[in-house]
Amino acid sequence: MGDTFIRHIALLGFEKRFAPSQHYVYMFLVKWQDLSEKVVYRRFTEIYEFHKTLKEMFPIEAGDINPENRIIPHLPAPRWFDGQRATENRQGTLTEYCATLMGLPAKISRCPHLLDFFKVRPDDLKLPTDGQTKKPETYLMPKDGKSSVADITGPIILQTYRAIADYEKSSGSEMALATGDVVDVVEKGESGWWFCQMKAKRGWVPASFLEPLDGPDEAEDPEPNYAGEPYITIKAYTAVEEDEVSLLEGETIDVIHKLLDGWWVVRKGDVTGYFPSLYLQKSGQDPAQARRQITKRGAPPRRSTIRNAHSIHQRSRNRLSQDAYRRNSVRFLQQRRRQARGAQGAGSPLQEEPQTQRAKPQPAVPPRPSADLILTRCSESTKRKLAPAV
Repeated sequence: MGDTFIRHIALLGFEKRFAPSQHYVYMFLVKWQDLSEKVVYRRFTEIYEFHKTLKEMFPIEAGDINPENRIIPHLPAPRWFDGQRATENRQGTLTEYCATLMGLPAKISRCPHLLDFFKVRPDDLKLPTDGQTKKPETYLMPKDGKSSVADITGPIILQTYRAIADYEKSSGSEMALATGDVVDVVEKGESGWWFCQMKAKRGWVPASFLEPLDGPDEAEDPEPNYAGEPYITIKAYTAVEEDEVSLLEGETIDVIHKLLDGWWVVRKGDVTGYFPSLYLQKSGQDPAQARRQITKRGAPPRRSTIRNAHSIHQRSRNRLSQDAYRRNSVRFLQQRRRQARGAQGAGSPLQEEPQTQRAKPQPAVPPRPSADLILTRCSESTKRKLAPAV
C-alpha cells in the first residue's frame, strides 16, 4: 500500500490540565496518507526535544556546518516557567513550524523520528476520569489561524451531546455509540462528521446521531439563502431518498441552505434537493485540495434515515419541507428574471422616446397675424390702445 507518511499537521489549540499537576499540552490533528485523522497531545518540552534530535540527525539541513544551508525551521527553547500567556503566544510559531516541516524533503518530513513522534500514544487516548474534581480547560485556535492574547478570553467549554440511536463505526477513525451515550464535541465539521470524545474513546461521529441536552436540534442557518452560493460537485452522487438530488461530477449548483448534518439543500436550474456537502467544493477553490477532504467515511447518514431514534425532547423544531424549498426557490428565480428584464428596459431610454412622441405629437405654433387683421378682429378698446402705434 506504499510507505507511511503524514499529509498535514494542524494545531487545534491547547489544553490546561490539572492532574497530576497544572500543565499545558498542545492539540494536533495529524492527517496520514491513508486519509485517517488522529488527535495527539504534546507538551512543548517534548516538541523541543524532538526538534533538537531532528537537528542532530540532519546537521547539514540544520545549518550546523554552514548556516546558509539551513532548511529546518527554528524553534525557541522553552522558558523556565511557561504560563498560559506564553502557551497562547507560541501557537503561531508552532503552526508555522509544522507547516515548514511538511514542506521539507521526504528524507526529513517522512523520517521515522518524525512519524514516531506524531503517532497516537496510549496517553492520547486516556481522558480525564469522572472522579477528577476539575476537568481540563480547552482553548481552540481561531479559525483564521491568527492567534493573539485578545483572541482567547477564556476556556472553551466543550459542548455535550447525547446519542439518539446506536451507531456502528465503519472505520478505525470513527467512534461507536449506543443510545443515550453522552459525548463532548471537540470539532464540528461542515461535512456532517463531528470529532467527539467519551471517557477513554475519541473518534468521528455523524452529527445526525447527536442532539443537544438542552434542546432537540442544534442551531443552524435560520433562513435559506435563495440567492444561492455557487459550488461545484467534486464527486457524483445518485439520490437514494425521494427528496435528494442526483448530480454528476463537475456540475455547478447553488447552495441555498447549509444544514449541520452535512446534507445541504442545493439548486440545479429549477430543481432543488438534498446533497452531501462532502462532495461539494466552493467555486474558486483548488479541486485537488477539496478532493483530499473526501475520506473513506463517505457521506454521513441523514437524520430522516435513522431508525429507532429516541429523543429525550418532546417537540422538535419545524423544518422546511422539500416542497417549500422548491416553491420559494422558483418564486425567487422568477422575481430575479423580472428584475433583470426591467433593468434591460430601463437601460434603453432612447428607444422609448420616439414612440412617446408619436403617441402625443406637440401642437404646431400658428403664424403671427398682421397689424390690419388685428385691427379688424380686435375689440374697440384694443383698437384705441393700438391706434397711436398704427
